[in-house]
Amino acid sequence: MRNTLSILVADEPGELSRIVGLFSSRGYNIETISVGKTLEDGWSRCTIVTEGDAAIVEQILKQCERLARVREAKAVTSQPHIEREMALIDVNALTPDDRAEIKNLVDIFRAKIVDITHDRLIIEASGNKEKVDRFIGLLESFGMNEVVRTGYVAINTLMADKASALQQTA
Repeated sequence: MRNTLSILVADEPGELSRIVGLFSSRGYNIETISVGKTLEDGWSRCTIVTEGDAAIVEQILKQCERLARVREAKAVTSQPHIEREMALIDVNALTPDDRAEIKNLVDIFRAKIVDITHDRLIIEASGNKEKVDRFIGLLESFGMNEVVRTGYVAINTLMADKASALQQTA
């Protein structure tokens, strides 16, 4: 089962290496990883997508929480959440008809053309994995030169906070 984990870690050299080493030493694969600063100085949010059942995920989270400079580790997929990834796609657009058809797909998928030459377009697309995969699949017939994808970012939705607040008052 695919799981998205969110780890709040000190923004210091070597911390990401410790987390990745934890996965590697236990034989767990990382499908995607994305790290960025948070609103709080000195802390970064690491979002990791991995495969595993509930017991494996629980073990990973417990081991991450034991790391000295990890403040929080949680499974985002266990609660209502939103996940997104971004892709940059370099696609051929050799004819005016190709350009028009690609532009229609860009509009349908709410993507954006970010660069253009006489025979190629670079498109930025974001969404969940399925949406990005479908979009890339539809562009394959034009010929793609390169696809670069970010790791996922994920956030629990406000619905999860409201449910938690209701449980605390009950």
